[in-house]
Formats: sequence, structure tokens, C-alpha cells
Amino acid sequence: MKAGAVPASFAQAMHGLRAQYPFSSLAIACSGGLDSMVLLRLAHAWAAEAGVTLSAFHVHHGLSPHADDWLAHCAASCAALGIAFDFRRITIPKDKSGTEATARRLRYGALGEMCRLHGAGVLLTAHHLDDQAETVLLQLLRGSGPAGLSGMDAANRAPGLLGSDELVMARPLLAQPRAALEACAAELGLAWVEDESNLDPRYARNALRHTVMPALSSAFPGFQQRLARGAAHVASAQRMLDELAAQDLGACLLGEAVDLQRLQALSGDRIHNLLRHLFSVRGLAMPSTAWLAEMVAQLFEAREDAQLKVTHPDCEIRRHRGKLHITPRLPELSGMRDRDDIGVLDREGQGFRWQGEAALAFPAYGGVLHIEPSERGFDPAWLRRQQLTIDFRTGGERLKPAPNRPTRSLKAHYQALGVPAWERERLPVVYREREVLFAAGIGMDCRHFGAEGGELVALRWEASPA
Repeated sequence: MKAGAVPASFAQAMHGLRAQYPFSSLAIACSGGLDSMVLLRLAHAWAAEAGVTLSAFHVHHGLSPHADDWLAHCAASCAALGIAFDFRRITIPKDKSGTEATARRLRYGALGEMCRLHGAGVLLTAHHLDDQAETVLLQLLRGSGPAGLSGMDAANRAPGLLGSDELVMARPLLAQPRAALEACAAELGLAWVEDESNLDPRYARNALRHTVMPALSSAFPGFQQRLARGAAHVASAQRMLDELAAQDLGACLLGEAVDLQRLQALSGDRIHNLLRHLFSVRGLAMPSTAWLAEMVAQLFEAREDAQLKVTHPDCEIRRHRGKLHITPRLPELSGMRDRDDIGVLDREGQGFRWQGEAALAFPAYGGVLHIEPSERGFDPAWLRRQQLTIDFRTGGERLKPAPNRPTRSLKAHYQALGVPAWERERLPVVYREREVLFAAGIGMDCRHFGAEGGELVALRWEASPA
């Protein structure tokens, strides 16, 4: 492909992008390397012709001793073209996710922040055809499924990276081989910087780029286009899988829970497809195939009375009355006791007296106790005189919610109300000495109510947000 074809195809890609995602302001991610400098020049020319505001953003990660020089080069190049420029400095911690993954997450987070600050609705990146081929090969070597083998989209929303579902990330050079960009840069007389880390074979992408890709190119000339075409076919198949998963999920969903009987009627492949889709729409990290298989086995094979909990980094998978529930991972509350303590009534809890407040916060129990005027409830004068205690239930407590209803154990009330076991564990009880006055999730004990017609108050528990 001739260098002159790159600007023409770029303009065509940008007009298509604007038709799909109308915008009046855009930005480019400018690293200072060859690819981004070509993108900078092409975007500058197109934006001027289209009447679109253009900005350029740089992320200084500090990993290279030359990082200051790269920042200066980007700033000077933008100033020469009259392009608004901004940058952010980030620090890459040595955490378990690895330098590459951490740098990527922080870099895109900083780019998203600058987009929002400058009002840019679209962020352009300089990914090209060789990058697409590398991505597909890496995903294949990692054993990825269709979603990974689909490669990069020409444009998509990436809230997980950019921090907003309003921003669009676009790759208008994705159909161009790097050789065409090199020819374009030479024709335009561009200067760029070289990142020495791109030569480090310890990084998987570099190992592919400098060892595997040249061998493939020698044996299969033009393999990049064929890999990109294959990725497009896989992306089409993935879209059909997503449509099927959405239909299956709609048939199995009951409120926020999944009906396990309906789920089990599906084939194993459709069950896994549905659950991956469910994780995706809930914004949860995609589980591995082994983790998913183990979770499904536990859902269907654990005893009916088992308090099933499968832990995921972002959530917890629970089973209750034949339904699958995805619940947030909640921090342990300081007031909670081990379940072995149930049945022991000799406890302390947190003592308090009500002095007329509308609400009392109990952080150790994860929420706020509201005391509100009511037609039915406790005599406020009587309630002020009581030494009260808040605690989690310990077993054996009983409550009578209304004169025409029986006195039953809290466990029986929770079961009748369909409150899952994991929610019961976090619902506190208000006691007067050893008597239950109020149980969150159930209500007040009517045996201590004041006479109707007078001034009365009711208790209500509000859990703090997860």
C-alpha cells in the first residue's frame, strides 16, 4: 500500500466513525512513537477540514529514563501544529497484575480523565494492522475464547478502561500495516521517539513482534490481513453467541436472580455462554473456564440445604431456593460473630439509649437505625427509659410481629419471608435486656407496643451501601 493511501483511508474511517458516534471534539493518545505521530498529523488535517476540536494527551509513566524527553517531544509537536496538549504522570506499582497490565490500566484511566476534563467524546489510538495480528496471536496462545480471538474493534465504548460509558475509543489506522505508516511518516518528514522497552523480549508482545511475526511473514506473506479477516469472522460468531445468551438469560431470569431449573435445561455450552454474558452485563471480571465449570458443578450438585457460596474477585455466587444470586463482596463487620456462636445467648453487643434522635448510626453493624413517628409502635417516653442493645442474632430469639400473628423464632420469620441466609447474617436485632424489640428484615415485636391513638414511634433499619 502506498503512503498516499493512508490519509485517504484514514479520512474514510473518520467519516464512518463520526456517522456512527456523532462528535464535535476528539482527542488522540500521543506516545511520541512513529504510529502516534502519524496519527497526530492525520488527525490534525482531518479535524481542521471537518471543523472538529482536537486535543492530544500524553501519559508519562516514568518507567524509562527517556520519559521526560518523550513528553517534551509530544508537547513541542503539538505546539507546532497548534493542537491543545495535556499530560498526566502515573506511577506503576509492582503489583501482582504485572507491569504491562498495571501500566495499561493506569494509562487508559489517565487518558479517560483527560478526555472528560477537556470534553473530548472520542479518543483515537494508533493501533494498526500488525497490532491486531499480535493481539489475535497472543489471545490464541493464552487459550482465549471467541471474545478474545475477535481482536480489537475499530471503535467501541470501553468504560472499564476509560472510566466512563460515554467515551468512545476508536482505532482509525487498524486496517493499515505498519509498513504503510512508516512510508507515510517518511513522506511527511515526521520525527518520532523510540521506546527501548519495545526491544525487550521478556514482554510477550515483543517476543512475538521480533521473533514469531518475521517468521510468519516469511512463510505466509500478508498473514496479518488474513488474521484480521479471521478475527472479524470470530467477532461475528461472538455477536451471535451474545444474542443467544441474551435470549437464554431473558428466559431464565427471575428478577435479579437466575432460575436454576431453567438454566439446567440448557446444554452445557449454552449454560457457560449465558453465565459469561451475565458476568459481562454486570460489569464483572470474566472468570476462567475452570472456575466457571467448578461453579456450575457446585450450583447443581451441592445439597439442597447447603449454604452455597462461591467466591469471585468481584462478587459472591449464592444459591437460594433454586435460584442463583450474584451478590457483592461485603467487608466483614466488626460486630459479626462466627456462625459457631449461634445458640449462645451470653453476649454483649453494643449498648445504647435513645434520646429522641431521628436516626442512630451503628457502623459496626453496617447501617443506621431510624426512629420515626408512626401510628403503631413504641411509646417514645417508655423507649427513652430503656437500656437497649444492638447485636446480630445469636439463636433462640423470638418475635411476635402483630396481635393476629404467632410468636415465632427469627429464623422461622426469615424463612417465611424468603430472606436468604447471607442477608440474615447481616441483619441486626435491637434488644431490651434479653427481649427482642426489633429485628431488621422482620419488624418490631407488638407485645411492647404503646396504646394506639397516642404518640408512637417505629424502628426501621437502613443498611449502608455496599
